[in-house]
Amino acid sequence: MLVHWGKVRHPRLVPQGFRAMTHRLARRVADSCSPLVVGASSALLGLVLCGAANGGEDRSSVTEETAPAAASHQEALRAKLEADLSGAVLVGRFTVTGEQAEPAAERYELSAVKHLGKDQWLFQARIRYGQHDVKLPLTLPVRWAGDTPVITVDNFGFPGLGVYTARVMIYRDHYAGFWTGVDHGGHLFGVVERPPSE
Repeated sequence: MLVHWGKVRHPRLVPQGFRAMTHRLARRVADSCSPLVVGASSALLGLVLCGAANGGEDRSSVTEETAPAAASHQEALRAKLEADLSGAVLVGRFTVTGEQAEPAAERYELSAVKHLGKDQWLFQARIRYGQHDVKLPLTLPVRWAGDTPVITVDNFGFPGLGVYTARVMIYRDHYAGFWTGVDHGGHLFGVVERPPSE
């Protein structure tokens, strides 16, 4: 059936009464939306315009209502990360890309972890791996992939240890990521352990 709205090109192919039905629809839309919406050719356009206007109001309302909720959710995530890592120990292993040796042991004892503002966090840490055993207050960026924190450092100098770039995610009492120094790098992974609650 080939129909041009408001004008029938092939009358014999159109059921009787179709033209009258489209005009009735047009009049109803015109009465309910705007006097400018007239004729069968404007009926669908009127419906779209009315719906778009209502939809726009709804989206604005939703945005205004959900913004505080999103901020509150992020604050809850930060508070949880502070609680989960303060007093915890990250126990795991690291690899060196290109070497066939077994992954070496590493240990990060975190006496306190605190959000300083924006993406900056203070880690009071004791870092132990290989022949290294140092205590450092470290201010590190933590960024978020949804609900997952990612420790993010670029060419960061760790006193007594060297300059490193790393991405380390923490999720459900596990950590994993990538690290690189001046001329070597690899992976690191392990679990987050906490002293038993009293």
